[in-house]
Amino acid sequence: MRTRSTSDTAGGAGMEQDERLVRERFWSKLRSSVARIPFAEDAVASFYCATDSSTPTKAKAILLGALAYFVMPVDAVPDFIALLGFTDDAAVLMAAIQTVRMNMRPDHYERARETLAGLGQSPEQANGGDSRAAG
Repeated sequence: MRTRSTSDTAGGAGMEQDERLVRERFWSKLRSSVARIPFAEDAVASFYCATDSSTPTKAKAILLGALAYFVMPVDAVPDFIALLGFTDDAAVLMAAIQTVRMNMRPDHYERARETLAGLGQSPEQANGGDSRAAG
């Protein structure tokens, strides 16, 4: 897991670094793991919220940090470990979503469902059978 100096975070450089990392790696990471992650819809909706110009900076920073953790090649529980690999990623993302839930709009989830349908995955598959976000 990477670390940042306090001055980087306070100066906005940390958020810019996270955004660059997420924009570069998110879609390839999602495509390579979409069949194995039950939180795909939440991840994609978080991406759309984090890149939405109307999302407040603080919410963007929180979501980008969580998404950066998802795309990082090294994390607390390696993603290749069966059944456990993405649990840490899911926990980090769900904590971020809970924190910024007022900024996660229905259109972010709608775009996520459309995107996942384009990748050949239904919303039920993307959420491990939980279609709570679907409507």
